[in-house]
Amino acid sequence: MKTIEEITLLYEISETLNEHLELKKALYKVLDILSNSLNMVRGTVTILNPVRNEINIEVAHGISRSAVERVKYKLGEGITGRVIQTGKAVSIPRISEEPHFLNRTATRKIKLDQELSFICVPVKKDKQVIGALSVDRPYEEDFPLQKGEKLLSVVATMIARHAINLENIRMEKEHLRKENARLRNELENKYRFTNIVGNSNKMRDVFQMISQVSRSNATVLIRGESGTGKELVASSIHYNSHRAKNPFVKVNCAALPINLIESELFGHEKGSFTGAINKKLGKFEIADKGTLFLDEIGSIGLDVQVRLLRVLQEREFERVGGHKTIKADVRIIAATNKNLEEAVEEESFRGDLYYRLNVFPIYLPPLRERKTDILLLSDHFLEKYSKENSKEIRRFSTPAIDMLMAYHWPGNVRELENCIERAVLLCEEGVIHSYHLPPTLQTGVESDTLPAQSMEDAVASLEKEMIIDALKNTRGNITSAAKLLKTTVRKFSYKANRYSVEYQQFR
Repeated sequence: MKTIEEITLLYEISETLNEHLELKKALYKVLDILSNSLNMVRGTVTILNPVRNEINIEVAHGISRSAVERVKYKLGEGITGRVIQTGKAVSIPRISEEPHFLNRTATRKIKLDQELSFICVPVKKDKQVIGALSVDRPYEEDFPLQKGEKLLSVVATMIARHAINLENIRMEKEHLRKENARLRNELENKYRFTNIVGNSNKMRDVFQMISQVSRSNATVLIRGESGTGKELVASSIHYNSHRAKNPFVKVNCAALPINLIESELFGHEKGSFTGAINKKLGKFEIADKGTLFLDEIGSIGLDVQVRLLRVLQEREFERVGGHKTIKADVRIIAATNKNLEEAVEEESFRGDLYYRLNVFPIYLPPLRERKTDILLLSDHFLEKYSKENSKEIRRFSTPAIDMLMAYHWPGNVRELENCIERAVLLCEEGVIHSYHLPPTLQTGVESDTLPAQSMEDAVASLEKEMIIDALKNTRGNITSAAKLLKTTVRKFSYKANRYSVEYQQFR
């Protein structure tokens, strides 16, 4: 191939890559150009999956779709696998004479009058091999394979640069999509401070504390059982603060694997660990100038606690695998349903971190301690889910109200909300009745399941049963039976006589 032809070829490929924003379309077009210019019979672009160490055919020319979907190589397997593993190009004049040639696609029918040459070059992103470009062409004795190899290496470099640009564009689009979704979600919930329902004395204290702490930058620790609304309180604090226009980033520490939470919070540099193909920003960077809500803070490990303590103290951190110190202007709001004081005593939670987090604690009372809010919340959820399901349900019946008030609500507000949603779905009339509520709310009176015997009779029945069982296991030996029940022989004999149990019957 003459120099002017090479320049024309490279120009066409460059124009094609710049024309298409979809990588696959661009690569198919590139292979078509190579087919016309290099007299290419077949060509492939293969990509390495670094997690599985597996090589897949991304696009192909002259190979059936079924073969493309079926064929996979291991790293180092065959010529293509070796090129990707070593990062060095390979040129084979006659593939029929190459023992390492796998022909896994089964598309090359070797004939004496149709010998093929094969060129395979690595596709590199920076210094990392991400795939390979390979070409089959009819064997020609005077064709300079080394020259063809160099030309393909230039094409592979162009493909790699295009892939990097497209990946940056894709990541930017994905980041913008997530940012828009997050902003929409925040705007919908921005004024939910007014939707924290409750008029009990304990909830009034909570509202007062939210109002006071929102205007500051103080670290807040929200305590309370699961389902009491800790995330809603955190949102209220953020959206009523001077940081309201900046990001509000939520992290559920309990939902993240131990080996990923550090990367999730602080980010990581490219190549810092297996699978870290790109640099990733952590939640602290994303929440810059805003608020970071760390839910279930009691679940994080001691190693992450050390780094978190440093951020709280120094307001700076480094990404995983990085050396550059990054400043963090982030307000921390943490929440937990665990007893952190006990965790500090058991040394599963650092005491210095606990005191750093516990600057302004807010305790959310469980629903059983704010009974006056149950009906208020029930009406709120009734209105919400009636509207969502296009139903005209106006009120609760008196028996239903009695059941709601009598229940102890171990799942707190979340359980109450689920209960009302279920009742709305079941109700086909204008009133929620007791039979629309879950069976868990039924008491012994409503369900007619009150115990028939007294507590004294139940205890006596259990004691008699335990004495008989112990004598059976010891074959009537009173001493061994008493020892089995962890009592004295005198007490055992007294109880046995009281319940008319004769030990001789069990020998």
